[in-house]
Formats: sequence, structure tokens, C-alpha cells
Amino acid sequence: MYRLYDYLPSGNGYKVRLTLKYLRLPYELVELDIKQGATRTAEFLAKNADGRIPLLEVPGRGYLAESHAIITFLAADSLLVPNDAWQQAQMWQWLCFEQYSLEPNIGTARFWLKSMRRTPEELGDKLVEKQGKGAAALAVLERGLADRAFLLGDQVSLADVALYAYTHVAPDAGLALEPYPAIGAWLRRFESEPWWEPITAR
Repeated sequence: MYRLYDYLPSGNGYKVRLTLKYLRLPYELVELDIKQGATRTAEFLAKNADGRIPLLEVPGRGYLAESHAIITFLAADSLLVPNDAWQQAQMWQWLCFEQYSLEPNIGTARFWLKSMRRTPEELGDKLVEKQGKGAAALAVLERGLADRAFLLGDQVSLADVALYAYTHVAPDAGLALEPYPAIGAWLRRFESEPWWEPITAR
């Protein structure tokens, strides 16, 4: 059985849990409090030298880090990954966009405000910068969803799993989603999937 080391509020960990749920794969959840340094212990660093979650323990193989590496490993040969090479490239385009433009801004601002309980006044200009870049990423996503149900067309894929994770909690980063109707409709469609579960689900 897989073992997943995770911090429940993490959108990166949530991507892995959603993928496991979609694939109906059993796993053991090991919760770690990153705010208390649980991923910086010698024991954890021996598993992942980068000291980050999520981390997947794969029986007989070892440990796999980085959320997109984990979900593509798990979802290989499933309907979450298209067979067509062009669509696979489009999937990776969205996965890279998520890690480069969306997660570093929305995810970081959310972590400061929600997990670290910092105030906008304390954070000042660095929060404003993250929110500005987060809003720009949401605008790109809005355009990408303007004429389709999901990011690659009519069927959910790993691109949707990855982008959903931090987009749906953008309000926690101080970014309202009401200005983005296509994103709102996409979130509702995603949440109607039978395997969907909230980010705090164990």
C-alpha cells in the first residue's frame, strides 16, 4: 500500500489525494505539521532530502517527491492522462503554468494568511505583489476555460486536478473568484465529479 506524507491544508498534497481518490487506490496518510518543522527532521530528510511534502512512499521502489511527478506516476495509463501526444503536451503546459505562475503566488499568499496567520498589514508590499501575480494567473486560467468544460476539452485530466487545488482556495489568499465566471463554472463541474472530496478530507 502507498504511504503519503502530507500536510492537509497543502494544495500540492491535495492534488495527490484527489488523484488517489479518482484511481481508487488505497493509501496510508501520515500527517506532518510543516509549521512545526516536521519535514526538517533527520528522519524525514533521509526520505526526502528537500524536506518537503507531499512525499509518496511506493512499496518496493522508494520515495517520490514533487506533486506533479507523483500524480503523473500514479495516473499513468489512466483516463486522467490523454493518449494523444498533442493533448499530453497541453496537459504539461498547464502543469508547468500551475507551478510557475499560479501556485507560487496564490499558494504562498494563502499560506501566509491562512496557515501562518499573518495580517495584510504585516505582509505589506510582498503580499500585494503575490496577489497581483495571482490575479494575473487567474486571468490566464479564465481565458483558457472560456470555451471548454475542462482544460483539455470535455473530460477532466491531471491538468484540472493540478489547477483546481490552489484555484478553489484563492479567496484564502485574498483573491475573489467572482470576477472569473468561467473559472466558477469549471470549479462547480469539477466538484460534481463523484471522486471529488474537500481539501481537508482524510
